[in-house]
Amino acid sequence: MRHVYACGLCLYMKTHITVLEKEAVDALKLTNAATVVDATLGAGGHARRITAALGKAGTFIGIDADPVAIQEAKEMFKDTACTTHLVVGNFRTLQKQLVLLHIERLDAILADLGWRMEQFSGNGRGFSFLVDEPLLMTFGDPKTYPFVARDIVNEWKEEDIANVLKGYGEERYARRIARGIVAAREHALIETTAQLVAVIQDSVPAVYRHGRIHPATKTFQALRITVNDELDALSEFVEQSVAALKEGGRLAIITFHSIEDRIVKQLFRTYTRDQIGTMVTKKPITPSDEEITENKRSRSAKLRIFEKHANN
Repeated sequence: MRHVYACGLCLYMKTHITVLEKEAVDALKLTNAATVVDATLGAGGHARRITAALGKAGTFIGIDADPVAIQEAKEMFKDTACTTHLVVGNFRTLQKQLVLLHIERLDAILADLGWRMEQFSGNGRGFSFLVDEPLLMTFGDPKTYPFVARDIVNEWKEEDIANVLKGYGEERYARRIARGIVAAREHALIETTAQLVAVIQDSVPAVYRHGRIHPATKTFQALRITVNDELDALSEFVEQSVAALKEGGRLAIITFHSIEDRIVKQLFRTYTRDQIGTMVTKKPITPSDEEITENKRSRSAKLRIFEKHANN
């Protein structure tokens, strides 16, 4: 999908680098006849390694919410030995996609919850606080969404805005920023990213404005998660994935911030407790020092793996 969790600073990255590429694909324990889903196809880094491991009897399904990613992948995977299906869709629709493809069970599923910032920057939807764009933040067509980021900041109650910023962005100054947003919109609607950034900067202490990360980082993250319903989508995806796995099948998920990782960890623990499967990784797999040096964005990545038991 995907789906990235990047701050605006990631706009400076010209080329997408796949995170934990070898570790994630190795974790799937693929055979050459496996049926595999990459639920967040993106730039295809993991997918290339997956399809290379599959033979003529294997099947690869790549899913991404962005039509551009799917179009690029059609050329990339046209000569693969395995059967390949490329699907535009949110990974929360995994079950629906499998029904349409007449596939009942899967050997392995991978989801990388990072997203290619170069794909979303400059697309006019307001994902980055470094570019002045309309305040939308939708992965898909804004017309299909019940609300966009502009609606949240201009129409929601102060308390609800603060709860979003605190709950989904872990923003320490959530209430101050929410108060600032409500005060600002009384004079003029907040329509663009630049307007929102200005409100945030005026709402937080000077020391926070000049801290390690941009003061708008967590607010933009929280709004994007809310608009795209990302956390509920993640929970639905995990539930559908576990149901679709064959016995011995594996689900590997790479997260990039604590809220996502907490959801994945708790769900994997619940399935383990209920004896549906086993959380293979007691602690998450993280990038090596060498990978972090080559790709600073990878430093927050965590890979967790779940294996389904027989008779479930």
